[in-house]
Amino acid sequence: MNQDQILTKLPYTKPFLFVDELISISENTVEGKYTFTEDSYFYQGHFENNPVTPGVILVECMAQIGVVCLGIYLLGEATEIAETEPKIALSSHQMDFYKPVFPNETVTVISEKEYFRFHKLKCSVKMLNETGALVAKGSICGMLKV
Repeated sequence: MNQDQILTKLPYTKPFLFVDELISISENTVEGKYTFTEDSYFYQGHFENNPVTPGVILVECMAQIGVVCLGIYLLGEATEIAETEPKIALSSHQMDFYKPVFPNETVTVISEKEYFRFHKLKCSVKMLNETGALVAKGSICGMLKV
């Protein structure tokens, strides 16, 4: 399954799609990018006159790229999911935040698989800003099923 096929399998649409592109993907890692445009709905009222991307949105971006995209890839390697839509649920996360993300910033998410058993995927995920500085890092677990 290639990167474009994975993107078409994502169960999200705008304004809740936080994946612009996948740079690389393999059995153990995924790297992708997303730009938080200034007209995004969640900036309205979030720190008046100084909008900052909410942490929950950063976690969602990290989950979509770092767990869901990798999970779809792994399911596609194990079975044929061309005719089915994967079912996905976040089961847990632990995240530390280091830097804010402002409107019009592009972030890079890098995820490494810790394990994938019984359709549960646990990943170590980090987000970097445009300068390569660490924005957030932690672990995210999700359940995936076709």
